[in-house]
Amino acid sequence: MPRVAPARLAAALLGALALAGCNLLPAAGPYSAELRNPRTQDADGVGYKLVPVTANVVRVLAQEEAEGLIGTFRNDRKPIPDVKIGIGDVVSVTLFEASSGGLFIPEEAASRDGNFVTLPDQQVDSSGDISVPYAGQVKAAGLRPEQVQNAIVAHLNNRAIEPQAVVTVKDQRSSTVTVLGEVGTPVKFPLTSSGERVLDAISRAGATPSKDYDMFVTLQRGGRDATISFRRLVREPANNIYLQPNDTLYIYARARTYLAFGASGKQGQFAFNDDTVSLSEAIGQAEGLNDGQADPQSVFLFRLEGRETLRRMGVDVSDTTEERVPTIYTVNYREPTGFLLTTKLPMHNKDVVYAANAGSVEITKFLNLVLLGATTAESMAHTDTYLYGPN
Repeated sequence: MPRVAPARLAAALLGALALAGCNLLPAAGPYSAELRNPRTQDADGVGYKLVPVTANVVRVLAQEEAEGLIGTFRNDRKPIPDVKIGIGDVVSVTLFEASSGGLFIPEEAASRDGNFVTLPDQQVDSSGDISVPYAGQVKAAGLRPEQVQNAIVAHLNNRAIEPQAVVTVKDQRSSTVTVLGEVGTPVKFPLTSSGERVLDAISRAGATPSKDYDMFVTLQRGGRDATISFRRLVREPANNIYLQPNDTLYIYARARTYLAFGASGKQGQFAFNDDTVSLSEAIGQAEGLNDGQADPQSVFLFRLEGRETLRRMGVDVSDTTEERVPTIYTVNYREPTGFLLTTKLPMHNKDVVYAANAGSVEITKFLNLVLLGATTAESMAHTDTYLYGPN
């Protein structure tokens, strides 16, 4: 058997180690230098955005989080719904005349109580009209009852004796709100002119959240939608807005979680324990940063962020048309402001927090491998001496 030169073997091991560089060393994730290197950011075609956490970034994210229902629907013209007659509604029409002998009150009916007649209930037809004797087809859809009353009187003025009309909606089928999801009884109910708010609708459906911070309410209106936690809806009366015709409320429960990797005290999946959790609270729940391992200047938050949100931060998003952009926020906990800023940075469901190792940790790993190579070479040298004798 040929003898192996221990010195040559040790040199080969060290050479291989040097050529492999950091990639040969064990690690829980990417090195901070790789994340910050623009040449490696799009190596796999992901095209993520690297965003340092600043006061402006936190302001934009906090503002987006605070919008809620009132933020999305603040431009709606009227807070209390303007309930109008619609196609399919059932209405009742009562006609009055000043004296008997007119179109609706015959002479022989003069002794009865009141000079009026109530027409049979009728449904607003597909053209939006109702039918009134001697007035013909009268437009009703899109109008308030008093407007329909005035239209009927205008049609009858030259024929009846000082006519008056009262229009009443008996069954409102067009201006309704629907409540679906995890509720006691899904319900569809008509709005009234006094106005119903979001919590009024939820109480009608019998929603009974077990963990109100995991219960969410989505309001869909006119092609737009907004979601808010049940706890926040109760806590912030401004978000308990008036409902509008054809609104849909969807109530659902969702256990939100985030992941923590790298040099944090604990790694794994963690559940939100409140309706809002900040990045600093999330790191605290993962038992903070490992004092003997973490680089406090290299804490990263991974998320798919909204394109418009990034644009408001001043991030260049002209190179992508995606609505959700892969984003890595970087935090420097070496600076006191890092702690202050992240108390206001809200976490999202499925976020990933990653704390990179300090450079000294990587040096230690490298030296340990060097020591292992040297020890292996020395052991082989002793083995050679035992088998073949000294040179």
